[in-house]
Amino acid sequence: MSATAARCGERAPRMSVLVAVTDHAAERFRQRVGSRTGAVDVKPEIVGRVARAWDAGRWTEEPPPGAEGSRGSVYVSDLVDRGVVFVCRLDRASSELLVVTLWQSGDAPGGPRVPRRFTDALRDTDRAVADKRPERDG
Repeated sequence: MSATAARCGERAPRMSVLVAVTDHAAERFRQRVGSRTGAVDVKPEIVGRVARAWDAGRWTEEPPPGAEGSRGSVYVSDLVDRGVVFVCRLDRASSELLVVTLWQSGDAPGGPRVPRRFTDALRDTDRAVADKRPERDG
């Protein structure tokens, strides 16, 4: 049993969760990890990965090294890409887990599947980022 599973097992009984994914998390996954199935909609793949990792006990309330923790967040470590951690919010009353974003460790075995230079190049065409940039005069 992993240290993460042991910590989680001490805190809470094993429970099944319903997994949902935000558009932001899907976009981050598409940019940083990339789909293994080649699907246009990556949300089903994320749901499957998070559900399998959750069932395996690979979640904790401790943020990954180098990440700032957010109160109430749960961190689910991917079983496929060991450097990927899904940042989630857990509603214990309804057993719902919402994937908000993801964290990717730069020192993961094999490194990121999509190099940062490619995802940084997307910033100029990303509407979500472009809409928040201040307008320049002339």
